[in-house]
Amino acid sequence: MIEIPRWPNVPACYHWLSLDRRGDWRLQGERVVHRGLIEFINRQYGHDEAGRWFMQNGPQRVFVRLACTPWVFRRADEGFVSHTGVAAGLIHAAIIDDNGSILLAAELGIGLLDDRDLPQFLAECHDAAGQPVSEQALLDLMAGQAAEVFWGEHRLQAITAAELPARYGFVTDPQP
Repeated sequence: MIEIPRWPNVPACYHWLSLDRRGDWRLQGERVVHRGLIEFINRQYGHDEAGRWFMQNGPQRVFVRLACTPWVFRRADEGFVSHTGVAAGLIHAAIIDDNGSILLAAELGIGLLDDRDLPQFLAECHDAAGQPVSEQALLDLMAGQAAEVFWGEHRLQAITAAELPARYGFVTDPQP
């Protein structure tokens, strides 16, 4: 019987791979443009029980620094799709943070709305009477002041960017 050698004890990799606010992968700060590499990373993207997101590269985990959330959502037909091409699924909540980022809590998880979809999203926002909302109402909500802003049937919820990782169980900058 031939014995197959086991994988060596390969240390995890940190600070090499990141996900930017538009859902682009970056290797040491440089945007990944090779379609095959992007598809590989997308297939190998996952997380551990501590909420640290990584790309599994054979025996090695390459931990991902997140610019905002583990997912970046883009519009696709009547719904949303993640930066990896996976459908976001049912949207449970729409959220705005104190930086003005729009976040969607979906079946897939929490995701930042791609900024290229913001104009349409904001145009769809309305008050309780169904009227378009003012910029001031959005600014008030971002500042944590009471304002009734709706997107579809979802009341836009306010959160601080600092609260986001703890509330949704992810780590933005995994450390060794």
